[in-house]
Amino acid sequence: MTAILTIHATPAELGVLAALARGPGIVVGLAAGGFVDRTSRRSVMIASDLARTALIATIPLAAWTHVLAMAQIYLVAALVGAASALFEIADHAFLPALIAREHLLDGNAKLGVTDSISEIAGPAVAGTLFQLLTAPIAMLGTSITYLASAILLFGVPADRPMARAASDTPHWRRDAVEGIGAILAHPLLRPLLWMTLLTTFFGSFFWPLYLAFGLNTLHMSPALMGITIAAGGAGALFASMLSNALCRRFGIGPTVIVCSFANAGFLALVPLAGGPHGLAVAMLMIAQFAGDAVAVAAIIPMISLRQAVLPGSILGRAVAVFSSASGAATIAGALTGGGLGTAIGTRTTLLIAVAGVAAAPLFAVFSPLRGLAGMPDEITSASGLHPPDGVAGG
Repeated sequence: MTAILTIHATPAELGVLAALARGPGIVVGLAAGGFVDRTSRRSVMIASDLARTALIATIPLAAWTHVLAMAQIYLVAALVGAASALFEIADHAFLPALIAREHLLDGNAKLGVTDSISEIAGPAVAGTLFQLLTAPIAMLGTSITYLASAILLFGVPADRPMARAASDTPHWRRDAVEGIGAILAHPLLRPLLWMTLLTTFFGSFFWPLYLAFGLNTLHMSPALMGITIAAGGAGALFASMLSNALCRRFGIGPTVIVCSFANAGFLALVPLAGGPHGLAVAMLMIAQFAGDAVAVAAIIPMISLRQAVLPGSILGRAVAVFSSASGAATIAGALTGGGLGTAIGTRTTLLIAVAGVAAAPLFAVFSPLRGLAGMPDEITSASGLHPPDGVAGG
């Protein structure tokens, strides 16, 4: 919103911005997976939050002194993206150290509830503040929330770094190879990686164009746009509370597959939105509510499965691979989407994105995930990786 409303960024510039916001996940993922495995994950998360606090605070400061430019927004987006990627890797690797393996689905569902509540309140408040205070000044609130996060994390029990042999000298390339090998050698994680790549690539078409589509094409106000996005939080909250029930009733694999296909169906409502203003807004709200609901219902078991089948000693490196893959797909997707949005129009570009997102679950359909009922009974060994017995068990 700051780029659109303050500097009047073009679709291509928004594509670059979206790429910079997520793209650093490539570098951080390649370099930081082993670091996270050998370091206190809580400390990594706190440091990442403090970095984001300081970086984002520079935006309202620059706006207040009338020197804010697109170059600064690009730089802050890149650095905050790097800190966010590091936080996410540590976050996903930290949870199995706090709760028992059999509670991972429930734990991730509860974290999903927390995320959903934030998404309900955050965008609605942000849209209103952006309208009342102007976009850059309102970002001071974003900076404060990261500081609050760091303070709250001090109350979480500290974890101890994984012990390693004296000969185990850290090296980012070896860490990356080990993380990639752990995923590609596992028949349940391999299709999840390909799904993540395809979904993120085409989903990244939405990131630079969605706000521009709502604000410029559908002529929604910033406050209404914030309320619309908040509807997604309500849907995600609903899914977070029901995710475990869906997995128990239909199985983990079928839940991931069906919900992923459904997500693409609801996303289609965005580029199809039009007609009377109220109808167009309603279609976006339905896409946000239902689309986020089914997306979260798929994401929770996907994250839990990663945490359940890999040992903690390599989990950070494996999560880092997913972060790197997402970062690479984000750069390619955001730049492609921004360029296509300029060349062929926002609506047509978003329709192409929907088709790509719809194709991603096919990787799971033609894999052992299709018959996965519950969590596998064994954790895959960090060395000598092999598929656990009884893929459909657990």
